[in-house]
This record gives sequence, structure tokens and C-alpha cells, in this order.
Amino acid sequence: MEALLNEWLWQEEYWLPPGIRWDDIKMKEDVGRFPLPRDLIYTLPLAFAFIALRYVFERLIAVPLSKRLGVKDRIQIRAASVPKLESFYKQNSRQPSQSEVVSLEKQCGLSQRKIQTWFRHRRNQDRPSNTKKFCEAFWRFVFYLVAFTGGLGSLISTPWFWDHRECWRGYPKQPVAEAHHWYYILEMGFYVSLLLCVSVDVKRKDFKEQVIHHIATIFLIGFSYCGNYVRVGTLVMLVHDSSDFLLESAKMFHYAGWTRTCDSLFVIFSVVFLVTRLVVLPGRVLHTTLVVSLEFFQPFCAYYFLNTLLLVLQVLHIFWAYLILRMVYKFVFLGKV
Repeated sequence: MEALLNEWLWQEEYWLPPGIRWDDIKMKEDVGRFPLPRDLIYTLPLAFAFIALRYVFERLIAVPLSKRLGVKDRIQIRAASVPKLESFYKQNSRQPSQSEVVSLEKQCGLSQRKIQTWFRHRRNQDRPSNTKKFCEAFWRFVFYLVAFTGGLGSLISTPWFWDHRECWRGYPKQPVAEAHHWYYILEMGFYVSLLLCVSVDVKRKDFKEQVIHHIATIFLIGFSYCGNYVRVGTLVMLVHDSSDFLLESAKMFHYAGWTRTCDSLFVIFSVVFLVTRLVVLPGRVLHTTLVVSLEFFQPFCAYYFLNTLLLVLQVLHIFWAYLILRMVYKFVFLGKV
């Protein structure tokens, strides 16, 4: 069964341009590393290592720093123990309708006002504290900053960083540098860790879009590695990391109450995001995967799949750009974000 699956999954017409066979892209060890699917096995234990490191990081570094920066948590009034209301809260709704409040009034013997107050206090209990939000943002800030710095350092001297046609010259027989191999493995391991923690992390308004983004990113990183689209993949990751650490830093100072610093970082982030995600990514990276690549080979299955994943990410970027522009409007015309 496994042999049949492997034979079907790794058919040459799925992964390689027409006329290219697996034997044609074999490399000698002294020439360089060719990306192999088994390399991605390391991303799962790496994801758990990231989760463990994050746990230690947040308690030993992030929490003390949050106190020094003045992060304050709201004083929460705990809801009284009312088993029937608690059961309704967990099993039915966090915010009951008027008819449901009337029904609960008869069951519990409490006034409607007291029931509504109880549900408000109970919802507040489940809201994450500013300290938790700060720790989460700080952890992501550190990773994105390190990833962007390391990625830029490893790519700035490569020919495809400056000339995107070099992404395809010699494809698919392109050796992968050790630095780019680990750039891939670390990025994928980090996004797997984010997906594993999505149920316990702070849930925001774009929660569903974030989950879709994480899944699409993991598939894109994994697929592009297996198909040796590493040159394009490193550019995509660099574009994303370039603005992500700015967003997380703005969040950190927002939770600390440093309004001016937060606003300044948010403006810088907005500019970088809009330029990199709406101009650089579609104008340069997507153009090279959709158009320039066809100068070097005919379309095949992997070509369509790669560009589909990139277009899914681009749709998400447009959605987030809309949210950012709406926040910029509030900041400019209403004086708040």
C-alpha cells in the first residue's frame, strides 16, 4: 500500500517540468544538497521544541519585561458560582438572547438584570489579560526579527535576490545552501507550533483567516521545499517576515500603554505591509512564478498548485490590507486605532 502511494504521489509529471525525470536531477554530495521530503520530518519535533521554548521564554523573559514596561491587567470581577448559568454558558451561548434570559430567570430564581450581569462578568473572566497578549506578541516579535535578519543576511548576496529570473535558471537541478535549508525548516517548524497553539492563543477578529493563513503557509513551505522552489520560497518568507516583527512590536507597546510609540510603529508597519504585500509580492514574486517561470519550462501540475497557494495568501493579504487601511483611517481622522 505504501509503495503504491509513493508511486502515485511522486509521479514525475506531478512534480517536474515536461521532459525532466528524477534521475536527471540527482546530485553528488560535493555539489550541494537537494531538498528531500524526509527533511521536513524534523519540523514536527522542532514545533514542540518551539512550544517548550516559548513556555520558558514567556515566564523568564516576557513576563518580567511586561512588568518593567508597565503592562497592566484589568481587575476582573469573578462571576458567582451558579451551576445552571455556567452550564448554559459552556454548552449553549456566551451571550443569551432575551427569551433565553427569561427562561434562565425561571430556572435559577435570579432577576434578569442579575443574570445579564453574571454573563458579562463570566465573559470578562475568559478575556485574555494584557500580560498574556504581551507575552504572545513578544515571542512572535523575537522570532520574526531573528528570521528576517537571518533570512536577509543569507539572501542578499544571492543572484536571485536581485534578478528573479535566477530563481528558474537551471531549475529543477538547483542545489540548496545549508542556510536556506535551515531557514525553511525553522520557518515551517514555527508555523506548525503556531497552528498547534491556536486553541490556547489569543483569539482575534481575524481568527479564521489566521488559521487559513497558517495552514496555507505550512502547505506552501512544505510543497515548495519538496518541489525545490526554495529560491522563490525564501523570497516569500522574507517578504512576510519584513513586516510581521513590526506589527508584533506595535502590539507590545500598545499593551504597555506606550501610545505614541505604538502609533509610530503601527504607521511604519502599515507602510511596509502595504508595499511588501500589495506591491513587492504580487509585482515581483508572483510575477516570476506565474509569468517569468514559463520562459524556462512549460506549465505542469506543481506549477499550478504552487501559484494557487500563493494566490490564496495574496487574497488574505488584501483582506488584511483592508483592515489596516480602516485602522489608519480611524487613526488619521478620529485620532485612535
